[in-house]
Amino acid sequence: MPKQKTNSGAKKRFSFTGTGKIKRNKAYHSHILTKKTKKQKKNLVRSTIVDRSNMKQVRDLLNLR
Repeated sequence: MPKQKTNSGAKKRFSFTGTGKIKRNKAYHSHILTKKTKKQKKNLVRSTIVDRSNMKQVRDLLNLR
């Protein structure tokens, strides 16, 4: 049986914390920034942890079981 491939888009977008949680960057910070407040833009810069409800999907993309 052939090896499973990791989704190449996902491996660029997700990384792991020291405790094994999956880290992601927030969306909506690439363009149309003029109508967003300073507070919104500042908060979009930070990374966050992938939600429990999406964890299975992300793990499948990264080929982790």
